[in-house]
Amino acid sequence: MIELTMEATGLARSRFAISPLHEVVATLLPWGLRPTPDADPWVARARRVLHRARLPLLCELALDRGGYVPDFLSPHPCGPSPTIEEELERIRCTPPERVLSELEALREGRPRNGLAGTQLPAGVKQAMRRGGAYVARQMTDEMRRYWELAFAPHWEAARSALDAEVDRCAGVLARHGAARLFNSLHPDIRWANGTVRVESRFQIALPAPLVILVPSLIAPAPSVAVDPTRDGDRPPILVYPVRNSTATHTIAPAIPSTEMAQLLGPSRAGLLAALTQPASTTQLAARHFLSPATVSYHLGVLHRAGLVTRTRSGRSVLYRRTPEGSRLTARQ
Repeated sequence: MIELTMEATGLARSRFAISPLHEVVATLLPWGLRPTPDADPWVARARRVLHRARLPLLCELALDRGGYVPDFLSPHPCGPSPTIEEELERIRCTPPERVLSELEALREGRPRNGLAGTQLPAGVKQAMRRGGAYVARQMTDEMRRYWELAFAPHWEAARSALDAEVDRCAGVLARHGAARLFNSLHPDIRWANGTVRVESRFQIALPAPLVILVPSLIAPAPSVAVDPTRDGDRPPILVYPVRNSTATHTIAPAIPSTEMAQLLGPSRAGLLAALTQPASTTQLAARHFLSPATVSYHLGVLHRAGLVTRTRSGRSVLYRRTPEGSRLTARQ
């Protein structure tokens, strides 16, 4: 059990953050290799991309079973919504001595955390001989490449789901207070008498100046991360999975009936069935593994048929089913 005790001030200062880099690093952990059954399809594809893209250091650090991924690869979010470039820059600027120290922890393990040491991979040892600054630059380049290939095409849809989760939590906080909010995050997270308790195989109890809450589409269970380079200055991060909720349904591709697929064609039927919530061309393309041009063409056909409408929202054009489109999907 992990226990985080906060005073009223810490509770008032606790906040949410959406971190693209934490989602990337989550796929380097064992559940990235074996994602949960309800994970989005791109999560299962990420590890395959990792090994095909010639990213030697990341491949050697990715875990197939228990172990340690260096903490400098997932720095504390610097705000409520950092960009991937902001987070990658923080990796690049990691002090060289911290980089080497955390890589040495691969060999030595972290006994206090129940993590055993292991032999350093050959590529990691070779990179360490060139210095911590070199490793930080190389890791930044590889993480950026991994992001571009495996995550960037799907991030808009994933980000929409995470934003929806934060909006849900804001509603719970406004209507029911902080205690109900913490208790609504996950069955393994409970708030009582000033303490957040997280089910874990570790036994840790520490005071927290505040807690940063990070929803994740990849993590299979709640976890707590504490910056190992600070003694209480940095707040702990509580990562928790977003599963089986309205938020994740907004990015899950719907499966149309056979009859509707025969009527409209499989691609158009799938797009119409997916519009349970407003979505952009980019979001739909990522969900269905189609090009934006292909999705735009099919949406144009559905629009001319009176089955969808489109409205501008900021820089995006959002598509919605019309009443006729909803009646058609309901009849199938």
